[in-house]
Amino acid sequence: MATVSAKVYEHHKKSDGTYNVKIIVYHKGERKYIDTTHFVVKRQLTKEFKIKDPFLADIVEQQLRDYRRTISNMESKLDYFSAEALRNYLREKDKDIDFIKFCDTHIARLKQEGRVKTAENQNVVRNSLVDYFNRASVSINEIHYNMLMAYERYLKTKRTLTRLNQFGQPVTTTVDGVKDATVHNYMRDLRTLFNEARRYYNNEDIGVYLINHYPFKKYKVGSPPLTKKRNNSLEQVLAIRDCIVKPGSRAELATELYMLSFYLCGINAVDLYQLKPEDIRNDRIDYNRSKTKGKRKDHAFISIKVVDEAKPLLQKYIGNLQSRYSTIGALNKALSKGMEQVCKLTDIPKATFYWARHTFASTARNECRMSKDDIALALNHVDEGNRTTDIYIDKDWKIVDDVQRKVIALFRKVEIKVMKKMQKENQTANVAA
Repeated sequence: MATVSAKVYEHHKKSDGTYNVKIIVYHKGERKYIDTTHFVVKRQLTKEFKIKDPFLADIVEQQLRDYRRTISNMESKLDYFSAEALRNYLREKDKDIDFIKFCDTHIARLKQEGRVKTAENQNVVRNSLVDYFNRASVSINEIHYNMLMAYERYLKTKRTLTRLNQFGQPVTTTVDGVKDATVHNYMRDLRTLFNEARRYYNNEDIGVYLINHYPFKKYKVGSPPLTKKRNNSLEQVLAIRDCIVKPGSRAELATELYMLSFYLCGINAVDLYQLKPEDIRNDRIDYNRSKTKGKRKDHAFISIKVVDEAKPLLQKYIGNLQSRYSTIGALNKALSKGMEQVCKLTDIPKATFYWARHTFASTARNECRMSKDDIALALNHVDEGNRTTDIYIDKDWKIVDDVQRKVIALFRKVEIKVMKKMQKENQTANVAA
């Protein structure tokens, strides 16, 4: 049976002459200690260093009775606890969990695991919560159904944000409310953070529940709303490729990485950022897709052929992006700004780096008539409905090569068509002159 008792140690005297009252947790032959918020001076103690101050002694005894009641209610579950685990449980069972502090710890762990993009997405939500509450400490109990509804409305309104720039100086900006698709992403990532907190603090196997409520049972995140078309025509892809931009500019970066993604079956920016020269062998790129490698048994591995158009771009950027941009977030911002400039220069209404992936997929399906399964393989998507089947079928990268070859062949035909059209227009203009 576990026991708890209060103790003051003479050799723990602090420089101001006080002693901290500690709770001793004795279990399975081990002693662990809980520091209390109570400090005493020598006149409050007996010669044996027992608390003689009746007021403080009563407060400490109440705390001991609460711990003993908890231990008694645990019954047989107590056998699953080590002394340290029991100490931690008693110490934290009534402690208010700081959700923002947990988010910081969890996000740091994601970065250590190499899940940088996921960490950055969740950090956006973390910062948004600080903005919403207007403080950097938020109790887990403040994340409830009514708060989620109010937070959703907050995201849709114009608001003022303060962030630190690269020099550590606060910069205040006003931003418009986000669209429904972005609201969905915020709430989805907030739910993920909340679930991770429950997973960290709760242990249902032994009946430990430090977070008892679950607001997402009532608040439904749901499926993401349908998005508008996010692909360019092949004529627009050609315009992006041939856009005249300043060397070394963000516009040049955007055009060339957009094209690199298009040539390489819609490869994501984070994967280009993390690619190393040694990942390219025998005119193929072998890599694990960052977004899903931690969720799939095959670690989201894919092998893509390096077509001729991609070779000079790979030589220019692979292995150099990390020295140019400290984080994938910084690269994404540069790509966003660069593509805005490219759209102005080409009169294309809308295009982002990620549209290269959509354009590749849409072209493969709608123009080249490739099957959805083959396109999913080329995009390195996981098919939720065919996971069992996938166990028995080895990956054939020639299928990916075939999708890639047909899309790029069609792009080359469009290029020839556009060139002939331009030549004809020039000839007509010359005759008219």
